[in-house]
Amino acid sequence: MTTVDLSEIPAPAGELSVWPASTTRLPHGDLAVGGVSLTEVAERFDTPVYVLDEGEVRGRCRTYRDAFPDAEVLYAAKAFLSRAMVRWVEEEGLGLDVCSAGELELAVTAGFPPERIVLHGNAKSPRDIEAALRLGVGRIVIDSPSEIARIAAAVGPEGRQKVMVRVVPGVSAGGHDKIRTGTEDQKFGLSLTDGSAQDAVARILGQPQLELTGLHCHIGSQITEVEPYLVAVRRMVGLLAGIRDAHGVVLPELDMGGGHGIGYRPGEAALDLTALARGLRAELGAGCAAAGLSVPRLVIEPGRAVVGPAGVAVYRVLAVKRTGEKVFVAVDGGLSDNPRPALYGVRYAPRLIGRHCAAGARTATVVGRHCEAGDVLAADVELPGDVHPGDLLAVPVAGAYQLSMASGYNMVGRPPVVSVHEGTSRVLLRRETLDDFRNRDIGR
Repeated sequence: MTTVDLSEIPAPAGELSVWPASTTRLPHGDLAVGGVSLTEVAERFDTPVYVLDEGEVRGRCRTYRDAFPDAEVLYAAKAFLSRAMVRWVEEEGLGLDVCSAGELELAVTAGFPPERIVLHGNAKSPRDIEAALRLGVGRIVIDSPSEIARIAAAVGPEGRQKVMVRVVPGVSAGGHDKIRTGTEDQKFGLSLTDGSAQDAVARILGQPQLELTGLHCHIGSQITEVEPYLVAVRRMVGLLAGIRDAHGVVLPELDMGGGHGIGYRPGEAALDLTALARGLRAELGAGCAAAGLSVPRLVIEPGRAVVGPAGVAVYRVLAVKRTGEKVFVAVDGGLSDNPRPALYGVRYAPRLIGRHCAAGARTATVVGRHCEAGDVLAADVELPGDVHPGDLLAVPVAGAYQLSMASGYNMVGRPPVVSVHEGTSRVLLRRETLDDFRNRDIGR
């Protein structure tokens, strides 16, 4: 791909504030990310296509390392995972948080050290546990009482596996009801209020095959305020002190999960990482001092905040239609490559690229191509009044929970992921084709 000359183009500002930091304006209304024209990416790799800025991912990893120099930072692989992503995260000094044997085996076969991986999951399958033990995963987070005996039995009488306990602290936080995981009314973890967490700790301490290294707590996702994390820390320190008093054991680790919120549209709030780091350190230090505890090593698990702002989705307009008072702009992707608007009501800020437009803006709803009324990518957004079939729309903040949650609906096929960095581009994940669907279909 041709490298573009960016030397005289100003850095992004205003409406480009949620785009990767490398984003620059090009002639004819185009944008470049990582030194590569988005229009050229669309022409070379077809649409829809996901563009991932390697430099942005690496830079965000370093930001976390700088903000939490004494903590263990684990990238939450569920946000997006590929072999290249594994390599970038490993080279930038982060660990990994995985939720299945599939994520775990991809990471290890890509060269990631298994001892720096933590396995999560509210309902781990026998395959998940077998893979974790066979590959030597660093820690397994126990999410239910039944896992204690299952993991201990799988370890065997001569083995020993490090584990943590996921605790529900009773803190409500997150951008949507479906991603609030710190309250009593959802499927994750063991309750602090009803004593389930304390009972699990006692049972684990009685299992010689299991080594309890600490507590885990994840209160939700897309959280933009620091205070909920501080409330959770106070409650977790109280539990650590209770474990010390009841069992004479001081646990050396406290994992406060992730869920760090980002802005999807200009002007939207994002979690202040510096304030979070300062607040967690202060709250943890003060709480432990008051309880007479040594300060455990802090662990955090960012996913969305690392990869979300590094991604851009590029679609081609297939149809423009007015129905009553609404204008619908239909593109060649949708629900199959990004179910988040349908699941959570997420709002994006798509932008026309590839041409200048003199027409005034009008309110339109960008929809996908699938047979669902809920296949809406961006409702009531401002687009040029002359948007027409063949135009390109680019959607920023598309790196997290889009391709990782994509489906085979309508057999459209999942888009490719193309990484861009310093003026070059390469395919990380190829486009899913009809041959892929046919090859899986072996019945007659």
